[in-house]
Amino acid sequence: MSKEEIIKELPSLQPADRSDIFDFLCNLPERDLLAGEPPKPEEQALLDREWEDYQKNPDGSSWNEVEARLHGPAPR
Repeated sequence: MSKEEIIKELPSLQPADRSDIFDFLCNLPERDLLAGEPPKPEEQALLDREWEDYQKNPDGSSWNEVEARLHGPAPR
């Protein structure tokens, strides 16, 4: 199936199926990294800066705190 055929078919899918496809596509970069693809230079630079910041201040927010801020009510 060609890319054009896939794109043409997407609107006819059920919303849950489109959501599954969207989730799959969003996770592809993570899968590439887990499969051993190295980060791009700009991604590596960002990771290096974040690691350095973490080493200077390891008392940052936990993932649960970050996730709560992301999904919580918007600040006023």
